[in-house]
Amino acid sequence: MAQVHGLHHVTAIAGDAQENLDFYAGILGMRLVKRSVNQDDPGTYHLFYADAEGSPGSDLTFFPWSQLAPLQQGVGLTNEVALAVPTGALGHWVDRLAHYGIRTGEPETRFGERVLPVTDPHGLSLTLIETSDERDFAPWTRGPVPEEHQIRGLHAVRMREHDMATTSRFLTEVLGFTAMGEEHGWHRFGVDGGGSGRHLEILELPRAQRGRWGTGGVHHVAWRVADVPEQMEVQRAVREAGRRPTELIDRFWFKSVYFLEPGGVLFELATDGPGFAIDEDASTLGEQLILPPWLEPQRAQIEAGLPPLTMPTAAPTR
Repeated sequence: MAQVHGLHHVTAIAGDAQENLDFYAGILGMRLVKRSVNQDDPGTYHLFYADAEGSPGSDLTFFPWSQLAPLQQGVGLTNEVALAVPTGALGHWVDRLAHYGIRTGEPETRFGERVLPVTDPHGLSLTLIETSDERDFAPWTRGPVPEEHQIRGLHAVRMREHDMATTSRFLTEVLGFTAMGEEHGWHRFGVDGGGSGRHLEILELPRAQRGRWGTGGVHHVAWRVADVPEQMEVQRAVREAGRRPTELIDRFWFKSVYFLEPGGVLFELATDGPGFAIDEDASTLGEQLILPPWLEPQRAQIEAGLPPLTMPTAAPTR
């Protein structure tokens, strides 16, 4: 059976681009591994934050669309992104985030994992979750956070849905997920045996209103496939399930296929390669505006329409 292999990236909607950069690179200490533009709307940035190498599964990306209204919560949306941190690191993060005045909730336990809820400057719901699971991770030695506390990558996503049964069947019969338990109404699914970077959690709300994209919300969730042949197998399975996936779209750093899962959340199938170092040196990722080849002829016009960005000064290690 064709299946996905965990989270590849999550793309969210931000407000001001500089505020977004200051928070994710300066405070959370993630590496800006690609500074580009939304290929479907080149008048806005597409900023990619990850580990030092941009490993698949470590990548949280943003479209800074500050003109949009704030997110309208409801069903049919991804409403929370969980980031993995090492076991024992939450104390460091409680202190660091408090130092910078970042809103956090009280630490809690979910599915046996210690969790710190966090809200980013534009309203995106995050959680930092302690895990000792093995996963791909390249430490960012020039970042402001010590290696032993650094964010390892994406841990899980949470979605709200009208109809749990329909979404569950699609996840398990088409994408290869397995049901892994329920807690306080949240149903956890895992792929490739579960573990950090391979979880999805769903809350059924049959009478809730449909949500609406906006700043502070998630635009889409991308799932890993190894290469184009595997991507085409999953695309075929999605099409046979009646979900009408797009044709393959070349994003240059990976290949993409998009579709709506039954509850209305936008999903993507993204290949693991070729990766972010295909068009710039790995030591200087994210330092310059990089455009895919087909947008290079428009560089002058694109650059003129983008606000300047300044890399945050490394925040004190706390």
